[in-house]
Amino acid sequence: MKINLIKAAVAGIAGTVVFDLVGYALTGKFWDIPNLLGSKLFEDAGLVPGVLAHYSNGILLGILYAAIAPSLFGNRWSRAATFMAAETIFGVYLFMMPLLGAGPFGYKLGASFAVITMVRHLAFGATMAWLYPKSLQVDEVSNDYAAPCACSVSA
Repeated sequence: MKINLIKAAVAGIAGTVVFDLVGYALTGKFWDIPNLLGSKLFEDAGLVPGVLAHYSNGILLGILYAAIAPSLFGNRWSRAATFMAAETIFGVYLFMMPLLGAGPFGYKLGASFAVITMVRHLAFGATMAWLYPKSLQVDEVSNDYAAPCACSVSA
């Protein structure tokens, strides 16, 4: 399998834009994550380093998705949802949130925070599925895995 790095990176950037727009629609705050990253990772360096870190992470997730998605079960939409749900649970809820002092699953910030976080990441995943729909053994008509033929051919 060959990964188109440029296409995966562009899809990752687009997914990050959608992630930010969904976050704004749900919270009324734009670039809350870059602001947080800029203040926590770079010792109050400001918005620019936070934006660079945030969008670099989107590019990395786009490339990881392009590499892993063909190994996941289902059509492109379910593969993207599976990938992003796993990334959100293990990368955000169980790693990033405790690291930032919000506790596992961000429980210190309230239940709605965990839900909003998952919705934003699923929006990123939907963008990836739309812009980077590559897969192995895909039936072009239904975009589902092609079933192996159970027929025998006799001469």
